Amino acid sequence: MHRSRGRLFVAATAVLVLLGAGLSATAAAAGTSADRPAIRAGRPNIVFILTDDLSWNLVSHMPEVRRMQSQGMTFTNFVVTDSLCCPSRSSIFTGEFPHDTKVFTNDADDGGFATFHDRGEEAHTFATALQRGGYRTGFMGKYLNGYKPSCEPGAPQPFVPPGWDEWDVAGNGYGEYDYCLAENHETVRYGHDPKDFLVNVMTRKGTAFVTDAAARNKPFLLELATFAPHGPFVPAPQDEDKFPGLTAPRTQAFDNTPTDAPPWLARKDPLTAAEKNKIDTDFRLRAQAVQSVDRMIGSVRQALQSAGVADNTYLVFGSDNGFHMGEYRLLEGKQTAFDTDVNVPLVVVGPGVRAGSRNNAATANIDLAPTFQRLGGAPVADDVDGHGLVDLLHGDSGQDWRTVNLIEHHGPNFHADDPDLQSPASGTPPTYDAIRSQRFTYVEYASGAREYYDLTTDPQQLHNVAGGLSPSRQAELHATVAALKNCHTGAACWRAAR
Repeated sequence: MHRSRGRLFVAATAVLVLLGAGLSATAAAAGTSADRPAIRAGRPNIVFILTDDLSWNLVSHMPEVRRMQSQGMTFTNFVVTDSLCCPSRSSIFTGEFPHDTKVFTNDADDGGFATFHDRGEEAHTFATALQRGGYRTGFMGKYLNGYKPSCEPGAPQPFVPPGWDEWDVAGNGYGEYDYCLAENHETVRYGHDPKDFLVNVMTRKGTAFVTDAAARNKPFLLELATFAPHGPFVPAPQDEDKFPGLTAPRTQAFDNTPTDAPPWLARKDPLTAAEKNKIDTDFRLRAQAVQSVDRMIGSVRQALQSAGVADNTYLVFGSDNGFHMGEYRLLEGKQTAFDTDVNVPLVVVGPGVRAGSRNNAATANIDLAPTFQRLGGAPVADDVDGHGLVDLLHGDSGQDWRTVNLIEHHGPNFHADDPDLQSPASGTPPTYDAIRSQRFTYVEYASGAREYYDLTTDPQQLHNVAGGLSPSRQAELHATVAALKNCHTGAACWRAAR
């Protein structure tokens, strides 16, 4: 049975929310047990563009995202609760850590859509909260691993989770063609023509949703969740010849391993010439694949402008996890606690967000749900682990913000039908818990191995100095990990992370 959720709110509170009850600066700094809605004269629209496996090194190839950076705020220390699709997306929807959603992997025995659904998590997302408050809501693209609508004759109608007025979701859209799309409670099969390219379909449906919702003169929430640039890295037809000669970045971590690496990573052989060539080819394909996503951003922004609602809309761009390609002598993959995998882009443009600003507070994907709810004037339950970013967006320095974030991972994962299945050459880390701050990354493996990287002197994370930490420092770090692993309310998680 699901843990006590504290989801009931008295009618008086709901009325106050709709009237714009404010969050005082004192309460925000104190990290109260429930983030109260921010004051807003007119409730804004929210458009959230979530990509799949998009790492920071692709942003330089996305002019629309760079334009967003110049016009809004970039979060430089934003991390995910696990560098794996389903756990990360579950945390985004609910604002909860994996230890509370119980979604640790992409598969039913330890995660996936089945676990999220069977535990009733779908009834407690930012979508249900905003829909209850009068928002029109739409979701398009990729949902959770294991959600697979079928276009076969006689197949049942596709399930549409609560909270969504418009639902256009594919189960296996990684190839961008030849997929089955759940269009609300019906399924439609798409083929291999250029018009069927999934990101382009999402663009058409997304811009139509914006136009229609704006015409209804009510606030709206739209999430566009792409499969791109997840493998097999399929670009749109017009992008197939772009970036000739582009290679993967050769950082200091490329084809290198940390000193005192944990057992699963130690003694990796140098990359071969063939492996480097494949990494370069696939990086070029990834850069090509995100071009359609970048154009989608531009199209959505144009639709917002044409509908006359751009000035009252928050546009949020992010990724469910990062991706390593040759760093630490690992072939292409994710799931590690290295910054290549857990530190992902988050860029926000919207009312009150200073152009060209950067925020280095220790933020995380569990903060997105309470952010969207606060922006929309919807209550945030006490047991949501995250903390809204609204004050940071509107100029708060983050001096009183949390100092660390928790990362939880169960592994290694060897489910044959998992689209994120990795070989040991790509990295199959065993179960670990980690904390990351602006200054360090600390990892505790279930096996007893430890990692500590000083990000101020070793930003490439090549020198594991865990063995040189004092006993008191080791005890302090372990206590922080333990407190975060066992926190179950916003107040408790806030205290544990400070």
